[in-house]
Amino acid sequence: MSWPPLFELGDLTLTLPLAAAMAAGLLGARDWRAGIAWACLFALALGTVGAAKLAFLGWGTGVPAIDFKAPSGHAAGVSVVFPTLFYLLLRHAGARLRRAGAAAGIVLGAVAAGLLVFAGEHSPAEAWAGWLVGCGASLAAIRLAGPAPAARPSAGLVCALFAFAGVAWAMQRAQVGYWMIKVALALSGNARPFPWDSCS
Repeated sequence: MSWPPLFELGDLTLTLPLAAAMAAGLLGARDWRAGIAWACLFALALGTVGAAKLAFLGWGTGVPAIDFKAPSGHAAGVSVVFPTLFYLLLRHAGARLRRAGAAAGIVLGAVAAGLLVFAGEHSPAEAWAGWLVGCGASLAAIRLAGPAPAARPSAGLVCALFAFAGVAWAMQRAQVGYWMIKVALALSGNARPFPWDSCS
């Protein structure tokens, strides 16, 4: 049986529905501070990676000396979503378990970044830049979440499930790579994007 590589956990078709579910679950439970902080920081991490990829596709930016085009979206996706997710799942547990959950997510992101390099999907600079972007946003979201409020699990769970299902359905029909190229060309005025063997 063939299993997908671990770094596929960072694919946008999974990380965006998970991120939406986390935000909707927090807001549905009226945990406004954590929900808004998470939504904003995830968008910042996603926007950072997306802007760097648009810049390369449109203008050929990057650092050729270290084979860097843009931070890896897969490495960023794993390292922004899973530390925060594990922390939130353990938020009502003790502080030691919460820290262990966040640390496990950070390690998972590091393993995914290493595997991206090993598989030849990204250069080390791109993979570790993505990991740093994701970890920075995740740790900031965890810090801003603060202590767990009074639980309203049923409302939060319903909102999370609807958000996950809706965004997952939309992502199955989205052509993110295609639209990134179209936007990059429209902004830069170039006829063709700069070549990128692995724009992930």
